[in-house]
Amino acid sequence: MNPLYALEGLNFFMADVQAGIGPFLGVFLQAQGWHTAAIGTVMTLGGIAGMLATSPAGALVDATAHKRGIIVIAGVMTTLASLVLWVSHSFAMVAASQIFTAVTGAALGPAIAGVTLGMVRDKGFDRQFGRNQVFNHAGNVVGAALSGWLGWRYGFGAVFALTGVFGVLTIISTLLIRRDAIDHDSARGLGSVATDASGHEHATGFRVLLTCRPLLLLAASLAMFHLGNAAMLPLYSLAVVAAHQGDPSAFTAQTIVVAQLVMVVAACFANRLIQRIGYWGVILITFLALPLRGLVAATFITAWGVWPVQALDGIGAGLQSVAVPALVVRLLQGTGRVNVGQGIVMTVQGVGAALSPALGGVLAQHFGYASAFLVLGAVSTGSLALWLLFATALKKACGVLRDIANDATLTT
Repeated sequence: MNPLYALEGLNFFMADVQAGIGPFLGVFLQAQGWHTAAIGTVMTLGGIAGMLATSPAGALVDATAHKRGIIVIAGVMTTLASLVLWVSHSFAMVAASQIFTAVTGAALGPAIAGVTLGMVRDKGFDRQFGRNQVFNHAGNVVGAALSGWLGWRYGFGAVFALTGVFGVLTIISTLLIRRDAIDHDSARGLGSVATDASGHEHATGFRVLLTCRPLLLLAASLAMFHLGNAAMLPLYSLAVVAAHQGDPSAFTAQTIVVAQLVMVVAACFANRLIQRIGYWGVILITFLALPLRGLVAATFITAWGVWPVQALDGIGAGLQSVAVPALVVRLLQGTGRVNVGQGIVMTVQGVGAALSPALGGVLAQHFGYASAFLVLGAVSTGSLALWLLFATALKKACGVLRDIANDATLTT
């Protein structure tokens, strides 16, 4: 098999594994008698654990030649952590499951980025990673649709069973990628740097990550974006189900399917759009979509409201899923720290994503769902303000391929 086909299959099946039971967690726990604040708290605990794990996971991906092994182990452990929820619904067990799912799942993002970069090198990364995301979002569509139908037909137990099936297929897809198909120097961003006197390529220190101002601005902007964004999908599902506007499993599946279908389209066109208006412009579009999404969610808490609410999510998340990792590769090419850079960006944006469910849950419980959506949308405008305030420096960094062999400071 062409290893790129196996990579795309991995991205398809991994979609259902990486998030565990994902957005179904909220309605599943609600059916067990949990309140929104408690649901938000366990989601936040998982978010914090994932946030702390992503940078070390990225460093591990840069350092090891066993990237396929990382994906296999993470896939197995993430699947098991999700399945344990069917056995126990206690706060301690659910919290432990979310933490374990987040920690093991944190390795999957940098590992996939590293494997992709090692297979197609930096020149082919944007196109291939865009294809990865198309398959990933398509996997989310199929997984959500099957979960919704199985949950409606057979109960939540079928959703957990499907997660196990996708976990097995993730492992098989990973093993179909030949070991020699991955260039591990290219996988960490060293493919085109000059060698030292001994003839060996070398990486710069971790200091480069802290002196790369555009990378830090990108991470901070994404943190504010995800503070507003992360809680919207589970909260919107809870709001509509609480208003008796839909079946829990079927409606949650619908919210995912609508967003992921839009993400498939967005990911298909992301690379073309990047070439046309640049990374800065594409990411600006994603920041503009979220405040509008919060306003629409607050106004239309109905079964049909899922279409505009999740379509806006699809535009923002679909474009970001391609543009952000590709931009990190561009900023850090030549440092040998590309995957730990991916991890640092995920860590910082994870701060916002981790706090979002707790913030949204408390707002919804004390002030109502509509107020929660408005506040979450308003918070996210901070990312828009930061992106516009440093527009000149960011546009320059986003538009120039940076080679640390020639410019080790990255202080633009």
